[in-house]
Amino acid sequence: MRQASDEEHELERQKPGVKAAETTESQEQSNKVGHSQQPLLGRLPALVAAVIIVGVAIGAAAGLLTLMLYVIEHLALGYVESTHESGPFNVPPLRRAISVIVGASVAAIIWWLLRTRSTKVPSVKKAVNGDEMPIWQTVVHVLLQIFIVGTGMSIGREVAPRELGAMFGQRFARWVRLDAKDTRMLVAITAAAGLAGVYNAPLAGTFFAVEILLADVTLETVALAFSCSALASWVASLVKGTHTFYVLGKAEGLFTPDYMAFALVAGLILGVAGALFRRGSQWAEKNKPAGNGILWMMPLAGTLTAVVAIWVPQVMGNGRATAQLSFSSNADLAVIPILLLSFAAKAIVTLLTIRSGASGGVLQPGIALGASGGAVLGILWMQIFHTNSIGMYALLGACALLAASQQAPLMAICLVMELADAPINLFVPIGFAVAVSAFTASHLSGPLAKLRVAAPKASDVH
Repeated sequence: MRQASDEEHELERQKPGVKAAETTESQEQSNKVGHSQQPLLGRLPALVAAVIIVGVAIGAAAGLLTLMLYVIEHLALGYVESTHESGPFNVPPLRRAISVIVGASVAAIIWWLLRTRSTKVPSVKKAVNGDEMPIWQTVVHVLLQIFIVGTGMSIGREVAPRELGAMFGQRFARWVRLDAKDTRMLVAITAAAGLAGVYNAPLAGTFFAVEILLADVTLETVALAFSCSALASWVASLVKGTHTFYVLGKAEGLFTPDYMAFALVAGLILGVAGALFRRGSQWAEKNKPAGNGILWMMPLAGTLTAVVAIWVPQVMGNGRATAQLSFSSNADLAVIPILLLSFAAKAIVTLLTIRSGASGGVLQPGIALGASGGAVLGILWMQIFHTNSIGMYALLGACALLAASQQAPLMAICLVMELADAPINLFVPIGFAVAVSAFTASHLSGPLAKLRVAAPKASDVH
């Protein structure tokens, strides 16, 4: 619709009287902007009020979404993910299959109705750039994401709180009459606060706002983003409690010279893997079914997940089980086939889940892939040097691949280390690995972007 509108506008330029029409339109837009440039409370008080009020609201929402996930897992699978039981390993295969297939089928119907019979919910990036997020459609969209993760679909849950945060930010900005620039900043900040709240990761939330959504690092932006993310994290912790998301095992924070060499090698390898995963995610997102295709593709993806989960149960869910398996593995060559199988299964099933029409994130799946890859490389490395622990290698791998796949090194390293409560001095070798992986992925983005994939079928796009 936007393209058509621009073409019509260009044609109108050739007609008499268009100048006057354009002037009138410009004046109307100026009046609207001028109206929004006069916040009810003054600019700075309005922004501070937004950070506090929306920060509390999205923190509470993030906490409630987490509790909702636990309830769905309990009802559908008979377990609740925790540091001691990160995945449905003890759930009978039949129950796992019923849960994920039924969950995918129900979500497919609701998403089909939402996308073909109602207002489309834009992405968070589009919301930051001005697209309006409808209220009830966004809420349904968010709840569906938590629902499919809870029933076992292989996709991240971190997009849901970000969408709620963006919607809250938009509505508050309109209420206090912020201008377009401040509205954009506020929407990005509140969306990132949703990420911070659900994972208790205020630093990651801050960098997600300034590094990915805004690409604008100023003192004001960083201060407001960190304040909102920290507040959201605190409020969310009051609702859902606090605990370490990933358990590293032995990770004293002491690293040897060979660990720095490993950071270079792993950074290069996982940078390539991260670039490929990023390209795969882009392909899956661009080729989502927009019409009736979702009604059969998503149940098919659920069925595939159920079949794979017979032998690889850690493939289900947002990736926590796959990552934790890597963090707590033994430094034994016999473990490598299991880790490689987990890596391949998680990557393929996640991409096919997105391709089937599901909405969700790839942060947790990216961490899972990186942890598996880092653990495999770490086991091989330890056969030579006999230093450090498998958890430290998996941690480095998780940071490296996530940084490469998201092209956001600061957000990636902070998110993983906050989730794992990792020793602070590991920032040195892991930061080196992240720099190498991000650099490698950035130089591969051009060649990979030239790869062409088949266009979706007409039945999927109409």
